[in-house]
Formats: sequence, C-alpha cells, structure tokens
Amino acid sequence: MKLQQLRYIWEVAHHDLNVSATAQSLYTSQPGISKQIRLLEDELGVEVFSRSGKHLTRITPAGERIIQTAGEILRKVDSIKQIAQEFSNERKGNLTLATTHTQARYALPPIISKFIQRYPDVSLHMHQGTPIQICEMTVDGTADFAIATEALELFADLVMMPCYRWNRCVIVPKGHPLTQVKDLSLEALAEHPLVTYVFGFTGRSKLDEAFSNRGLSPKVVFTAADADVIKTYVRLGLGVGIVAKMAIDPVLDSDLVMIDAGHLFEASITKIGFRRGTFMRGFMYDFMQEFAPHLNRDRVEKALQCHTKAELDEVFEGVDLPVH
Repeated sequence: MKLQQLRYIWEVAHHDLNVSATAQSLYTSQPGISKQIRLLEDELGVEVFSRSGKHLTRITPAGERIIQTAGEILRKVDSIKQIAQEFSNERKGNLTLATTHTQARYALPPIISKFIQRYPDVSLHMHQGTPIQICEMTVDGTADFAIATEALELFADLVMMPCYRWNRCVIVPKGHPLTQVKDLSLEALAEHPLVTYVFGFTGRSKLDEAFSNRGLSPKVVFTAADADVIKTYVRLGLGVGIVAKMAIDPVLDSDLVMIDAGHLFEASITKIGFRRGTFMRGFMYDFMQEFAPHLNRDRVEKALQCHTKAELDEVFEGVDLPVH
C-alpha cells in the first residue's frame, strides 16, 4: 500500500469519480491513476469503486470506510509537513478559508489585507459556499478555517469559537412607505413582500424565528445568498430587503434607505471553526486574533482541550463579543 494510492482514491472520490478531472488536478495521467487504484484494490481484496465498463459509477460500502480512513491518514501526513515547516520557516506556508459571500465581501477584506502585509510568504486561499459546504470543506481538510453563522453546530469534528455579534437592517428605495413608519415592527414588515437571504445563510433562521414567534407569515418573494444581489432586487422594487447591517455601504448604497432592525431580531453570532486535531501554525493563531481580538493563543488552546459544548461555553464565559 502506497501513500500515493491513498491520495488517488481520496481525490477521485472528491472529483465526483471523474478520473480525468482528478488526473488534471494532480498533474498526472489518467491511466496511471486507474492502474494504481486497481493495484490497491487487488492488494486489499475489495473494490473501492464499482464500475460500468471503464467508468466508475459509485463508491462501494467498503470503499466508503477505506476512503474515510485514507483521508485521516492524509491529514496526518499534512500535519507532519506543517510541523516541519513551522520549525523550518514559521512565516511561510498556506492558509485556506471557507466562508460565505457576506463574510468574504464585508467582514474579511481588512483582516486579509493586514494578514498579507504581515505574512507576505503565506499563500492565502478562499472558498465560498453554503454553510454546510463550508463545514464539509473544513472537516475533509480542503480548508483550514470555516467562517460562518449557520450550521457549524452540526459538525462535531469542528472546534467552533464565537467571533462577533451582528444584526439586521431593512433596506428600501427612497420614498418607500416604511420610511414614514416611526417605530418599525414585524407586523409592518409582514405587510410588504420581502427580499432576503436563502434559508441556511447568514442568520436567516433568526429572521424566520422572529416572525414565527409573533404568529406572522411574511411573504418572501425572492432569496439569495449574496447581499449585493438582494440590494439589486430591492432597487428594482421587488420587495423590502432584510440584510446584515454590515453589508450596507454608506457611499455605494446611498440610493437606498437603511432602517435599523436590531430591535426586531435576535442578534446572530459569526463563528470560526477548525478541524479537531489540526496542527495550528503561528500565523493561524495570528489570523484568528486579528479577526476576533479575544481569540488569543491561550484561549484558543483552551478551546482545543474542550470535549463538550458546555466546556467550550465556559472558555468564552464573560467574553464581550464585538458588534459589527
């Protein structure tokens, strides 16, 4: 059994069983990958992939377990490389983030700018996706950090730490009837068609809970994962927008009227998560503290030792989270 063979089955499984695409990503030949997978299967005495002719059709039950273990081995190998690199050159390496559009567009730019200035030899990469995709990328080792508001609690393999609180605002074109409402209420909002985030994105669950708790059924006519898209459709008159307050630019969005809605919805907390067992490089600690100042090295290391949510909550008890 060779480490290269484990790499091949892992990559094929994560390229939708497309051997050609896998070969391109690994800069090798398709026949070479197919041969090595066959040699591994012969050695193990089980098939990792089912086939129809020359095409892979699915991962076998045995293959699921083998690929899962292969992923764990490959992550350990990467950790060994990270340890060696930390001691040979602590200011050089790679850092991959997985996050949502809102974080990438509005929260992260100043953090990334400072980080790059401080660590010019660290290659920074960013993947965007749904909160579920973000967590999956972090669990399987594609990303080092997951930064999101929703779904992180669903993944026990992630250490999740609170970064900051944020709330929502309502956006409407100038002259809209809601601009004349003195005290904005959920009832007043429910009288208008709404444009907001897709369910599962950027604290959408808090919005739905607020209306549900008041017995209201708002008419959501359009949803998107991207606050800029939501603003575009508000400008077209499609409906009243509800977005993260940090997604409003006073200059670029000066044609819209922003109405604070923090009193209507429970605040959401954006968290940063990383896979348990990750070897934390010095620049990784620095990135987290730049993003959330209370995430100093000592507190992060305490969080790493936690095994339950109650223990983790105790680490952050009394921490006054910043508000964005």
